[in-house]
Amino acid sequence: MEITEVKAFEVDLRSLNTGRSRREQDSTPRPSYVWDGLEPAGPMGRYPKYKERRSSWSAKWKGTVCVVTAADGSFGLGVSSFGGPVSRVINDHFAPHIVGENCMATEKLFDMMTRFAAPYGGQGLASYAISAVDLALWDLKGKVLERPVYELLGGPQKERIFCYATGFEAAWYLELGFRAIKLPFPYGPADGEEGLRKAEALVAGVRELIGPDAALMLDCWMALDVEYTVRLAERLRPYRLRWIEDYLLPDDRDGFMQVRQRLPWQTLATGEHWYLPQRFAQAANERPVDVWQPDPLWVGGVSACLRICHIAEGAGIEVIPHGGMNSPYGQHLAYAMPAITWGERSGGVSAPGVPLAEMRMLPGTAVIEDGYLVPSDAPGFGIEVDEKALASL
Repeated sequence: MEITEVKAFEVDLRSLNTGRSRREQDSTPRPSYVWDGLEPAGPMGRYPKYKERRSSWSAKWKGTVCVVTAADGSFGLGVSSFGGPVSRVINDHFAPHIVGENCMATEKLFDMMTRFAAPYGGQGLASYAISAVDLALWDLKGKVLERPVYELLGGPQKERIFCYATGFEAAWYLELGFRAIKLPFPYGPADGEEGLRKAEALVAGVRELIGPDAALMLDCWMALDVEYTVRLAERLRPYRLRWIEDYLLPDDRDGFMQVRQRLPWQTLATGEHWYLPQRFAQAANERPVDVWQPDPLWVGGVSACLRICHIAEGAGIEVIPHGGMNSPYGQHLAYAMPAITWGERSGGVSAPGVPLAEMRMLPGTAVIEDGYLVPSDAPGFGIEVDEKALASL
């Protein structure tokens, strides 16, 4: 069946949640990412002007929504980030070439998009565009075949997905049923020894709260350098971190290898800012980390994640997609792929007292219950967005 239209929009993704009014969405308490007056650290932490708030330097673009329509009127929906430039890549470059192609040809279309983007680089913004289109194509394929996407990927590989929560509200996450928690890291090299002392106090307090058996991880979000990462890991060794992640800028290949050599005992993770499968293939040879964390909405969609999971399985590397449980895209992928062991719920788990069901980005997204999740078995990804909602974009 031919594709008749490909169209991308820059929108606030909450506008798709048609089951609740915008007023209800805006009034829902949002989870706090502030601890002791500080937000999670980031790569701009060396500059005082930008250190205190990540929002002071981050891009102001809204999200990307891509709709791919087939000849029979069926449509698939994909989402990504950085809507301004990403929507232009899709509408101006990809769409004219994809219209008229077979909507079932996900392998061909993924290959075409990576080659279209080659002159200006498939990494980064182009990868976000590829992701949005690819996710929409898989959603469309599932709807046309009237099967959930996880069945198209090989069927359920596990009975349910074990999930962890990312944020500072550890007590609330335990109450929700999570048995694994990842803390955002609020400090960096500019904080020196004082930052290491405060980091230890934070981790020690959370370890005492959650007990010895729950898993505890640390997300450093590109904020550290090699030396600070090593000093931090050595200081936190008594608290048995399941892993430390995303501690260097994503392209610092030599730095990742140095950390690996200096911390042979610590499980390390990264990959949310690696794009397309080739970078992961390199990492399979270099072995800088133990856990890969591709984001399905950024890395190149389901098609890229399938390749990454197969590379990882052959190399004996664990895959835990970044924000995988935030949307049905990662949920279906994790349900089907043997290489994926856990699922992450991040991006605003929920504020204390707010049910997880009220924090869904996309309507129809399955909700974590007692720390586990089973995806929707509706056709495609099960996203409950109708044509009326799309027409308003």
